[in-house]
Amino acid sequence: MSARTEEAKVWSRWDAAAMWFYALLGAAFVVWTIVLAVRRIIEVLTAEIVPVPAEFSGTPADAPIGPGGAGVTVELDRAVLLPPELPIASTVALVLEQLVIVASVTVTVGCLLWLTWGVLHGRLFSRRHTALVATATGAALFGFAAAPFFGNMGANGAFAWISERTFDNVIIAVNPVLWFGAAFIGAIVTTAFSVGDRLQRETELLV
Repeated sequence: MSARTEEAKVWSRWDAAAMWFYALLGAAFVVWTIVLAVRRIIEVLTAEIVPVPAEFSGTPADAPIGPGGAGVTVELDRAVLLPPELPIASTVALVLEQLVIVASVTVTVGCLLWLTWGVLHGRLFSRRHTALVATATGAALFGFAAAPFFGNMGANGAFAWISERTFDNVIIAVNPVLWFGAAFIGAIVTTAFSVGDRLQRETELLV
């Protein structure tokens, strides 16, 4: 009996059912992401007033949270801007933001679904699976960095339009701790699959 046949017997019916369940969730997540992206692109291209999420850094603002609704100065962290019009560059950036999200999610989940299919059909470690894990990690990291970049471009255009270029609020909203954490985990998983593939091939040569 080959090592591959023995490996295929490791997965029980419950294991397979769980994998298929998460695969269906992943596919549904891709579809939902595409639906939300299409709705947002239509809104950006057709709405008279486009709501634009924006990040702030220590910006004071008055909030009606005092006695009787009196204004109290608070530090603004994020808000939704409602500019009467957006520059063309901001519109393009907001559309690109959604396209990046769709591409990143589709590639990441697609690679994981392909990986799940391969695992369910009898092989955990292989060069193809290592490449799939690496590609999924790269696509996720790209989306995690590029989508906020384009979102910030769109918000900065809204700031410039509203303030007539008198308010400078250039902020990159990528959390470096989460980004490097995700990169670290992805590197570990990719390395594990690479080492597992090498060990499995060496074992098969000995059988």
